[in-house]
Amino acid sequence: MKITVILCTYNRCRSLATALDSVAASSLPAAVDWEVLVVDNNSSDATAGVVKDFSSRFPGRFLYLREPQPGKSYALNSGIREASGDILAFMDDDVVVEPTWLERLTNAFREGEWKGAGGRILPQWSCTPPHWLSLEGRYSLAPLALFDLGSTAGELHEAPFGTNMAFRKEMFSKYGFFRTDLGPHPDSQIRSEDTEFGHRLLEAGERFWYEPSAVVYHPVVADRLQKAYFLAWWFDKGRAEIREHGPNPGTRYFVWGIPLYMFRNLARRLLLWTVTFESRARFLCKVDVWQKVGQMAECSRRVRAGPADSGAPGRASVPGGPPPASTLTPDNQR
Repeated sequence: MKITVILCTYNRCRSLATALDSVAASSLPAAVDWEVLVVDNNSSDATAGVVKDFSSRFPGRFLYLREPQPGKSYALNSGIREASGDILAFMDDDVVVEPTWLERLTNAFREGEWKGAGGRILPQWSCTPPHWLSLEGRYSLAPLALFDLGSTAGELHEAPFGTNMAFRKEMFSKYGFFRTDLGPHPDSQIRSEDTEFGHRLLEAGERFWYEPSAVVYHPVVADRLQKAYFLAWWFDKGRAEIREHGPNPGTRYFVWGIPLYMFRNLARRLLLWTVTFESRARFLCKVDVWQKVGQMAECSRRVRAGPADSGAPGRASVPGGPPPASTLTPDNQR
């Protein structure tokens, strides 16, 4: 088994050095062959020099690849094509991984039944959480890219998050690459490229493993602990949901491309927001409103864009090849 860790980065040379330091300290059996492939998504800072430094200090361990097409999914897909491992693990450029992270995350692949794996993403708080932010609930902290299903290992029935996940490389040949109409882009902050891929595999019947001892620490910075950030994230999450799934199957009635049931759902959410007064509960209601408005905005945009913008999954046309052109077109070219 050979493992390639794919790390995509853009103009974060300082946090990148910290992330690479942490993965360089990984503890794996001597028999395990592994590498870290850093995909530079056209950075203008000292990113290339940081990777060159690690490559010289750890010969053969750190590799550098430049992807000039803006957009994280383009960088991810380039990394997948260039990776030599049969197991691909993913981490971000602003996290710290435990020394045992890579071994624990990929150990399940020694058994053939598991095609994907995910671990815990825990917070590194740099400040006190604001009073309006609920720390309870499965997805209340989703905009902070945190993922924690508890301390019990077992089968994973949902998509893992992008900074702590791994897949057999063959899954990308079989099901296609990351969708490039999803994922951060200079012209769009719509995300969900990672979870959409996981959903695609789960819906096809592939099985994932949850390994809580594979731990990644994600910094929680003050500028993300703002209501505006959370609301924008959930608005874009609503847009991503429509790109991934479309409106409810069987929907018949639309206004400006928006299903009528969405107007009813929005009215209920607005009413609940109006009559809720406790700060945390009230903000969660507001988040629901923004998410629904994002769904409606994306439905309307799809009508304006025309039938070519179907939002279909990015299946590879040939093994190892890119998704079809209809899914490779970024927003600013539609």
